[in-house]
Amino acid sequence: MTEHRFNDVSFWCLLNDADKSALFQAGTVRVVARDEILVVQDESSDHLLIVLQGCVKVLTDSASGYRAVLALRGKGDLLGEQAGVDGGSRSATLKAVLPGQVLVVPLDRFRELATRRAGIARARDKVLSGRLREADRKRLSTSEPVPERLAALLLELRDRFGRPGARPGETCIELHLSQEDLAGLVLSSLRTVSRVLEEWRHQMVVSTGRQSLRILNEDRLRATAEGR
Repeated sequence: MTEHRFNDVSFWCLLNDADKSALFQAGTVRVVARDEILVVQDESSDHLLIVLQGCVKVLTDSASGYRAVLALRGKGDLLGEQAGVDGGSRSATLKAVLPGQVLVVPLDRFRELATRRAGIARARDKVLSGRLREADRKRLSTSEPVPERLAALLLELRDRFGRPGARPGETCIELHLSQEDLAGLVLSSLRTVSRVLEEWRHQMVVSTGRQSLRILNEDRLRATAEGR
């Protein structure tokens, strides 16, 4: 069975109220629009982001010009945590998938708070460790069939970002994710993911639109994710 997780426990959930208050005082709340670019790959780093509301996709561009989605980050997630440690340039582009809010914290202020407040340092370190485990899980999952990986991903998107559809049992996922995005998230090719989605459309398991998707048969999708 393929298992996907966006995060085990979000950075924000690991903090106590005093730590959260300190970060709010150090940072600035920014309202973001759908499809807004928050950070550009390779630019210099001077701040961290904490997602307060919405969803952000992490994108990387290769030297050949191919763009891949590495991850989705949601409420409570810390973004730019590696820059918070080494101060290097951005390793990926961050783009809002949904309208929302982020807390922008200058890197120097974050480092200062992490030095003075053990709770913030522990939460940051747990996030860094979790991201390494997440990368390991994704590499291991490539041994599983693509339909299992894709079904598990869609079920997680359903749990985190789905809303009831017009018909009983139907769930709409409106994250503006392309089939290419889905392929990147399950470490597969666009051609393979498109073929699987086409089969599911014919079987009335899912219905797809322009960067939107509806789950029509959750039981069938769950059985596929479990390898049945």
